[in-house]
Amino acid sequence: MEIKKDANGSDLDLVVSGRLDTTTAPQLESVLKDSLNGVSSLAFDFSNLEYISSAGLRVLLSAQKTMNKQGKMVIRHANSVVMEVFEVTGFTDILTIE
Repeated sequence: MEIKKDANGSDLDLVVSGRLDTTTAPQLESVLKDSLNGVSSLAFDFSNLEYISSAGLRVLLSAQKTMNKQGKMVIRHANSVVMEVFEVTGFTDILTIE
């Protein structure tokens, strides 16, 4: 998995590529933990995310809970495989997906 981070004031954009699973979820969790202080707008670009597991969903849920207190979070460009996981798990009701 690769994470590209673009911080601009209180906006944080993360481009996540590859697989977000049990092995790589801690990497994203660490980036978020180190980066969310003072962020009011968090955006994920999943254009190149091939797969997401329950471990990845847990990281997104944690980020959403944090952002509910300090701003907004959006997920963009999820492919059909990732969208299906979001739909089956009910995450389409929890997350803002564009």
